[in-house]
Amino acid sequence: MLVHRIVGLVMMSWLLFTSTGCAVYSAAVDQRNIKTIASDTNIKLSIEKVFLDDKNIKILDISAFVYAGHAYLTGEYDTDIQKQRAIAIARQTEGVKDVTTYLLRKKKGDFCGVTDNATLATKVKTALIKDDDIWATNINVEAVQCHIVLLGIVGTQAEINKAIAHARGVQNVRGVQSYLRVAR
Repeated sequence: MLVHRIVGLVMMSWLLFTSTGCAVYSAAVDQRNIKTIASDTNIKLSIEKVFLDDKNIKILDISAFVYAGHAYLTGEYDTDIQKQRAIAIARQTEGVKDVTTYLLRKKKGDFCGVTDNATLATKVKTALIKDDDIWATNINVEAVQCHIVLLGIVGTQAEINKAIAHARGVQNVRGVQSYLRVAR
């Protein structure tokens, strides 16, 4: 348990360090205004802090993303208690307007592991970066059991369609779930 908490703290520190280092660039290309970005970041960090402190949640298994107050949880869980607790934490977090989940129960003997997920997410992100018609920095790419989850706010429906096509075009991707939205 202590190891999970230490790893979580290191990850949270890394997230904070990298997000502030890229803040100017991110704000320039993000479809949200600065106030919304700051609010979403605070909500995300609040959710993840409670995840880190909760004995039922494994911080490395479930990730939180927030766009305009809408929280998205992605990842895997061992028990229904973990899943329900993660959802309850997100819903109870100040500023959260709604919660959407892409949480899959862990499968014993599944041949899609951490390395496979990282490889697939990297391949999809690379395809997005290579496409000049997509602001790839506005799209988060998660892989869960070799399924790709796309999250973010983009400028046009065409960007969403192309991002989904790129994800589907990567070999060994089992499925694609898009939570991409067009900026209003």
